[in-house]
Parts: sequence; C-alpha cells; structure tokens
Amino acid sequence: MPGYARAGVIGDRQNRTNVRFLPRIDLDTDSRPTRPPLKGQQTRAAILEAALGLASHVGLEGLSIGALAEVTQMSKSGVFAHFGSREELQISVVREYHAKFEEEVFYPALREPRGLPRLRGLFERWVHRVSLEIDSGCIYISGAVEFDDRPGPVRDALASMVRAWHSALERAIRIAVEEGHLAPDTDAMQMLFEIHGLILALHHDARFLRSPGALERAHKAFDHVLDHYVAPAPARPRRR
Repeated sequence: MPGYARAGVIGDRQNRTNVRFLPRIDLDTDSRPTRPPLKGQQTRAAILEAALGLASHVGLEGLSIGALAEVTQMSKSGVFAHFGSREELQISVVREYHAKFEEEVFYPALREPRGLPRLRGLFERWVHRVSLEIDSGCIYISGAVEFDDRPGPVRDALASMVRAWHSALERAIRIAVEEGHLAPDTDAMQMLFEIHGLILALHHDARFLRSPGALERAHKAFDHVLDHYVAPAPARPRRR
C-alpha cells in the first residue's frame, strides 16, 4: 500500500481534496506499489488486522492497547512499540480501513469504462461492501457517530478519509457529465448527497432494522437517481 506519512489526494488535477492521513490516489491511475513488506511491517499489519476487526465490533472508542494485546496474545509493551499511544492506534485503524476500502471498492471500479459504467461500479461495490459489514459495522458510519462532536486527530483522520472518498465520487459524476452520460446541468454535489444518503439508509435498514430486501431497494433507488440525472436521448429525425 502507499505510504501514509505524507499527504495525498483522491481525484484529478482539477478537483483535489487535501488529505492529511491518506495515500495519493488518482481516479484514472492505479499506481499501487508491489514491494513485499519487511518483517516488522508484517507484524504491524497483523496487529492492524486484529485491531480493525475489533474496532468493527466495538467501535474506535472501544480500542485500547490492552484489549488489542489480549486479542493478539501479545504483551502490551509489544503492541505499544508499534503504535505508541491509543490515539495513534485509532488513527492507524482508520488508515487501514481506508486502504481496504480502496482495494475492494475504488481500484476495481477503475477497470470500468469512464463515465456512467464507472460511477455505477463505484456504487455497486460500495453497496457490496456494506452488505458484508452488516454484522460487523462500517467504520465510516460508526466512526462519524462516535466522533461527530469530538475534535482531534482521530476525527480529522476519519473526516479526511470520508471527504477523499466523496471527492472521488464527485469526480466520477463529473466525468459522467463530460462523457455525455449525465445531463450537462447535473449538480454533482447534489447527486453525491443523494447517493450517500442511499448508503446511509441501506446501513440503517440492513444493520439496525434487519429489514429484508434492503439491498434490492438500494439498487432500485440508485436507478431512480440515475433516471433523474441521465442525459436525454437525442431526438430522432422526423420522417417525411
């Protein structure tokens, strides 16, 4: 995965959102490095995997060095050596969640043709990701509930991650307009708001209410959104 110590963006040169804690990702380029991790990095990755699983069930606030040490059967000092503080552990989990989200949702969608096929691919893979998190929970959503009114580095990392993803979706909408798939007067931010609202409704109904058919309704609602914004078909010439 890309390095996380430096700033990064999701988007293109004309539509960038600075992200303090996130890797650089371009909507038209898949530039993931392939060098194998070192042993220390492998150990840290294994700890992060356990931390991510724990946070998915107990939330970011439920994470602690002690709880993670118990889950991984490591000493507290061993876990502490990799993170140094509970706050850094939480931020690292945010980054790890973002990296996995990229791998499962963002990068595969880049293989779709530019425009509406790519936008649809982003949404469908996002829905699939949510469907897999029904029993564990989405850190995007649960983290927003935990940190919506708690300023600090953890909230900053989480908010930056979500803004970066929104920026990528907004760019995908604008590309669909450029390709002539969506109407020229499409309000990209409004469409983004409506798409995000579908994901929030899906998470609520599927995870909290356990409503059957929530996934099907999400896909149907997305089609309704597209019907509203899709570019009108060119008029056929009249026969004489």
